[in-house]
Amino acid sequence: MRLMAVRTSARLRRGLSTLDALLPVLSVAAALGVWELVSRTGLISERDLPAMSTCVRALWHLLETGTFWHELLLTVRGWALGLAVATVLAVPIGIVLGSSDLAGRAFRVPIEFLRPIPSAALIPLLFLTLGTNLKSEIFLAAFGAFWPLLVQTMYGVRDLDPVALDTARSFGLGPVERLYRITLPSTVPYIATGLRISSTVSLILAFTAELFMGIPGLGQAVNVAGAFGLTDQLYALALATGFLGVAIHIVSKAVERRALRWHPSQRRAAA
Repeated sequence: MRLMAVRTSARLRRGLSTLDALLPVLSVAAALGVWELVSRTGLISERDLPAMSTCVRALWHLLETGTFWHELLLTVRGWALGLAVATVLAVPIGIVLGSSDLAGRAFRVPIEFLRPIPSAALIPLLFLTLGTNLKSEIFLAAFGAFWPLLVQTMYGVRDLDPVALDTARSFGLGPVERLYRITLPSTVPYIATGLRISSTVSLILAFTAELFMGIPGLGQAVNVAGAFGLTDQLYALALATGFLGVAIHIVSKAVERRALRWHPSQRRAAA
């Protein structure tokens, strides 16, 4: 009886795991089906909202052109550089501000003042200073991606077990060794979460910079398609950007699971 119960439980877990994997696919399929239905039934004019199948065909045609892949790579470049700059700045600053109560209190007001500023509001300033080039795209993407990563890093450092720190001090570990052996391993899960959030923000703002500043990439291609009334192509490019975001999310989650397979949260998720 116990063996049968174990086998039934294992089959149930496998079934739930399969259902969890299928749910995102089913939800996307349902959304695409509603899109097709709304357009085909005339609830929204096909001139304003082409059918899903029409846009997918347009996207397929774009995938066969070298121009599309070049624009995609330019957007990926802006996203990656912006995220890299944000990471290089936010993680060390977050560790310093999280480790020192005095520094945290001193910079609390500037952080709370700058963090709510919409990144898109900086576009006119970038027009006047850096111009419409890659530097502006990187700055915009890095500015938006900086804050989630900074806050997550600070929270991670402040969530350290004080007993572990006291034990390290009692064993004579210096500040650098405590940082390497205790602070960073305990903060890495928070940094990973911040990176996952910031990667999405960085992509949105890289696309925004291309869309509104005319910087080459998918955003500029969407702007051109809209200006010439190429509605099918416009929606196809929007789909391509969405798929790029999904791909970034899947890859970042996979990297996070592999890098943090030692962490209890990842072991619980796998169980």
